Amino acid sequence: MKVKGKLTFKCENAGEMASVIAQSLSPDNVSGIRTEVDKDSATITFSADKIGTMLSSVDDYLMNANIVVKLSHELKHEIP
Repeated sequence: MKVKGKLTFKCENAGEMASVIAQSLSPDNVSGIRTEVDKDSATITFSADKIGTMLSSVDDYLMNANIVVKLSHELKHEIP
């Protein structure tokens, strides 16, 4: 049985930031992670054989995404 989960972020410029995050994290994506980006939203879909595996993947993704956002703000000389 596959366990599936989805995160959706909606806001102005969500697509732009999600694109930066997706490109930065794509080398670490496993086959169960898929990202869809449009102008005002980003949706990340996770699937795994076990709930614990999926939750670990979501946790890792969000931690790494947070690092990308902070670095992006620092590179733009902004404070998040």
